[in-house]
Amino acid sequence: MRVKSSLLNISAGIGNQIIITALSLISRTVFINSLGIEYLGINGLFTSILAMLTLAEAGIGASIVYNLYKPVADNNQPKILALMQLYKKAYLFIAAFIMLLGLALMPFLDLFIKDTSIEHIAFIYFLFLVNTAAPYLFVYKNSFLNVSQKNYIVTAVFSISAIISTCMKIAILYYTENFILYLAIESIISIITSITLAAIVDKMYPFLKQKLVTKLDPETKANFIKNMKAIMLQNVGNYFIFGVDGILISSFVSLSAVGLYSNYKMLIELCRTFLNQVFTNMYHSLGNLVAKESAAAIYRIFKVTFLLNFWLYSLLSIGLYLLVEPLILVWIGPEFRMANAVLLLLVLAFYERGMRNSLTAVKSTAGIFHEDRFAPMFQAALNLGISLVLVHYMGIAGIFIGTLLSALLVPFWYTPMLVYKKVFEQPVGFYYKKYLYYTFIGLAAFFFSKVAISLITSTTIIGLLIKGVICVLVVNICYTAVFFKTDEFKYLLGIAKGLLNKIPRFNPLLQKSMKRDHNIEVGGNK
Repeated sequence: MRVKSSLLNISAGIGNQIIITALSLISRTVFINSLGIEYLGINGLFTSILAMLTLAEAGIGASIVYNLYKPVADNNQPKILALMQLYKKAYLFIAAFIMLLGLALMPFLDLFIKDTSIEHIAFIYFLFLVNTAAPYLFVYKNSFLNVSQKNYIVTAVFSISAIISTCMKIAILYYTENFILYLAIESIISIITSITLAAIVDKMYPFLKQKLVTKLDPETKANFIKNMKAIMLQNVGNYFIFGVDGILISSFVSLSAVGLYSNYKMLIELCRTFLNQVFTNMYHSLGNLVAKESAAAIYRIFKVTFLLNFWLYSLLSIGLYLLVEPLILVWIGPEFRMANAVLLLLVLAFYERGMRNSLTAVKSTAGIFHEDRFAPMFQAALNLGISLVLVHYMGIAGIFIGTLLSALLVPFWYTPMLVYKKVFEQPVGFYYKKYLYYTFIGLAAFFFSKVAISLITSTTIIGLLIKGVICVLVVNICYTAVFFKTDEFKYLLGIAKGLLNKIPRFNPLLQKSMKRDHNIEVGGNK
């Protein structure tokens, strides 16, 4: 059942991401042509500033979701209802807190913006603020669907919303070039989407509307508060690791540089979001597994997800490094290109962070929050310190060197140590051996891919698509040749066959294959 739910959620997520990717590229193209690089910069800057305000939410959602895994698995409706009521009250407070804190920051916007001719900055910021705060009024309902392994419903609703929103925003930019109207439409559709999802959850789970009759036990409350404090510390640190790049670039370089960076960031985030559709849904199933199974069973599944994690993240890392610059040239022109060193640093950070996904998921679903609550703060201090020094000597590249080095100095070694000790009960050396082995294989696949696509000299969109196909083929052939005998690969292949078996067109082929394998086995036993 866990595998079936994961596959359904993953399929919905991937379909959604294909649609969102296409619309995002079209929308960004129209945005640049209609409003220019400076508006793109202000868009990226306000997104970074308001990410800081969402730290008010940090810890509450993750802690309650962790506490929901077991009661959902046991169908303990009174405890689910008590947790959801707590969740609702917490998020009402968060929405109000974000609005008040955001309004308090408004007089200080000039500190972050260098040399802009954009008018109505304060009102634009206010619309960004509404877009940030409003969804928190209903978001707790979405999380219940995720824990219940019905994330495909959330995905479907957001897909429809994104299509409508993006099409309307493209039309507004093309016909009016009005950024304020563009943001207003986004606010309205975001609120309607949140209300729609809340109504769907209420219809599917009517007991969530019942009056609370059972209070949370003291142990669960104490655990919730303890984890919430720990995750809040972690997410404050994470903001200063991942959320301040735009602010630093705007403060020390220029607002236009934020616009250039935002194009690269958008492409990388599209890849990250695409992979999150695969792994996030899988990890909700993993949370169900952690609640019920032994350390050995969890470790076996982790090894499978770690191979899949490497396979997909390294594939996209190779593709990003080889194809982003040609894509920028074909898509919006050479004036939007950044230095190759910046792209390399962004891709390395994408790979390093992505390779920790499986570990982080196990850590979160196992409820390991308190033990590493200070780690992100140390990483944030290193990141800011290194970035602030190097930006004066190396410009934008110095900021991203700070991000990469701080990751290698803190979570790269500390997160594996915690998970292997507390969850897997295995020596952490196993992780690093596998990590280095995988990375070596990835570098070899990168070399072969680079050589292969260098044979294509075309600089057109068709040439770029051919290079992308070649890159995907070369990497997958390399990995299949190396891993096809491993237990992890066989497990993933079994899931793939099971998925294909549900598609009518493939059923006869698989049945013939299974019959042939059976005949060979019987013949060999005679």
